Amino acid sequence: MIDVLVAGHLCVDIIPAIPAISAQSDSFLAPGRLTEVGAAVISTGGAVSNTGLALHRLGLDVRLLGRIGDDHVGQLTQHILEARNETLVQDLVIAQDEGGSYTLVLNPPGVDRTFLHYPGPNDTFGPDDIPDHLLDRTKLFHFGYPPAMRRMYVNGGHALTTIFRRAREHGATTSLDMAMPDPTRPGGRADWRSILDRTLPYVDIFAPSVEELLYMLHREMYNELVNAVGQDGLLDALSPERIASLTQETLFLGAKIVALKLGHRGLYMRSAETIKDLGRGGPTSLEKWQERELWGPCFKVEVAGTVGAGDTTIAGFLSGLLRGQTPEETTTSAVAVGACNVETADATSGVRSWDATQARIQAGWPRLEAHIDAQGWNWDKERGIWHGPHDR
Repeated sequence: MIDVLVAGHLCVDIIPAIPAISAQSDSFLAPGRLTEVGAAVISTGGAVSNTGLALHRLGLDVRLLGRIGDDHVGQLTQHILEARNETLVQDLVIAQDEGGSYTLVLNPPGVDRTFLHYPGPNDTFGPDDIPDHLLDRTKLFHFGYPPAMRRMYVNGGHALTTIFRRAREHGATTSLDMAMPDPTRPGGRADWRSILDRTLPYVDIFAPSVEELLYMLHREMYNELVNAVGQDGLLDALSPERIASLTQETLFLGAKIVALKLGHRGLYMRSAETIKDLGRGGPTSLEKWQERELWGPCFKVEVAGTVGAGDTTIAGFLSGLLRGQTPEETTTSAVAVGACNVETADATSGVRSWDATQARIQAGWPRLEAHIDAQGWNWDKERGIWHGPHDR
């Protein structure tokens, strides 16, 4: 059996090193100005690469499944991944006469990253690119970034729903990660509430960021908050009650477990009251995962870059689930892997082995301050995690 089949968005990331003095200048990236930067890190990106390679570094048997172009960019994508492990890329689909996907990542020190992205063959990825024989051999099927893949949101998201229904019919545990849609493009104008309504009944683990979820379920509220506090202030402006309400709404739409990425505030996990089946990759004791509400604060690190932080956090979560950890341990592993990741500028090289990550946790790795100012939340000092009012 394959531990994890990671499908969805795949590209090449070009990440120039931006000196702090350049980023702090008022004329940074001003029209007509030449800004000197450092050497570029060139790596693969997107959920297939970020989450897939992190899972591989954590010691799981992983296969990557995405569409790549037949041009130099596509060849570079394949070459970078082959250098990690040839078995990772044996199922990639080469799209004829399609230019490869790439992203220019602007990641100045102390500022959240900005992306300039060309989707390429990601827009033509569909259910026909996922063979049955892979689904039959997979414990857990993870799919990432449908808002950046045209076939996943056109026609009411029929292709996305089909993919997850097939994966569940083949017995795999299913996991879905999102990406922040561009509001000026068709992916950002799609009716994501309706798409999620049709797809989430086939999703065991739903792992968006809180910004993505708010945008997709309550776009007007998202816009109002951004106008009031700015994009950078949105995370801190969301109360625990609002976050809990969003996840409850998501469980009502059909997801079994919601792992909500909260950036510097950590990871919020909530599960359905009753879980009857989580597929081949699910825990042996479903009862331990029912009706849980946990909040794992981040670990203290020196941040070099935030590229891939959410993707690797979810890799840690899926690894904990597949290795039989409790919900508390799994949530802690998730934020630990994400913290290791941000210690380097690229998307995955900071991720350590599973044993090294667990040893760092056990050694008393300090956490960021994560007081939750809301009624019913209790701090579990022994486990380093918050238990919510809906946690049984």
